[in-house]
Amino acid sequence: MRVIVNALLLQGGDVLLARRSPKRKAYPDLWSFPGGHVEAGETLEEALIRETGEEIGIVPLTYSVLSTIPDPNASATYHMFGVSSWKGEPAILDDEHTALTWFALAKASRLPDLALEAYRPLLRGLIADR
Repeated sequence: MRVIVNALLLQGGDVLLARRSPKRKAYPDLWSFPGGHVEAGETLEEALIRETGEEIGIVPLTYSVLSTIPDPNASATYHMFGVSSWKGEPAILDDEHTALTWFALAKASRLPDLALEAYRPLLRGLIADR
């Protein structure tokens, strides 16, 4: 079972989404969140910090686990972290994504091209919490 961390950067009522490269094997050209695989011997938090640094050049400062989502199409579990403060300015630093875009939470929850359908209730829950 693959273990994956995802970072939901939250700013006001907006969330940062990353468009997956069309070259990706899993969920190509769909909206997702920055993150990636947890390496052997690494904690979820260490993976979150490493992956967000590698992919978008930020260091999460304030974060917590929002949800754990099983992937219905693969043997993977996604640990979804809400990140409310960070150091650095998000930017694409690798070839895994083609765009980074801030979306209002309500709009993000209605996007037709989200990588996982399970993102929708998570995003709607964040709207309800605001």
